Amino acid sequence: MDTKAVNLTRGTQNPATDTLIKREPWDKAQFKRIIRDMSLKVTDQRMAILEALAAGRAHVTAQEVFETLSDTHPEIGFATVYRFLRKMTEHNLVTEVRMGGLPARYELTPRKHHDHLTCTRCGRIVEFENAQIEQLQERVARDHGFLLTHHVLELYGLCRKCQRPRDEGN
Repeated sequence: MDTKAVNLTRGTQNPATDTLIKREPWDKAQFKRIIRDMSLKVTDQRMAILEALAAGRAHVTAQEVFETLSDTHPEIGFATVYRFLRKMTEHNLVTEVRMGGLPARYELTPRKHHDHLTCTRCGRIVEFENAQIEQLQERVARDHGFLLTHHVLELYGLCRKCQRPRDEGN
């Protein structure tokens, strides 16, 4: 099976290391286009939220985005961050990854599709690409009369570190 994953560490906010697909850089012109595509006014607050999403770890909670901005943009409240993330999710500009009762994690929707493996113990997220899985999903959709427009595949389990007995991992 041809599964590709790239190991890139971004930020230190989360003790669990994410394994990420290489990301293309974003610029302010793209951020302005994203905001306008949602029929919203380009504001400093929205630009700051997008810049925080692009500059930090790939999978962040609304609270983490809010805390990142709190020192430099005290005028941006948590509700503003959350509402803007939800709006971007509705427009498929941000991908939401949910795991049980934990807060949703968000990432700017990459231009190149990938799927996720998430550790249910430590929260580590591994991004991967697999052509066979993509082909199977297309076939299943076609067999059921669907034309796929997009999808999110999230697999949950225990990462290698969390599979070890707790006394060995420390």
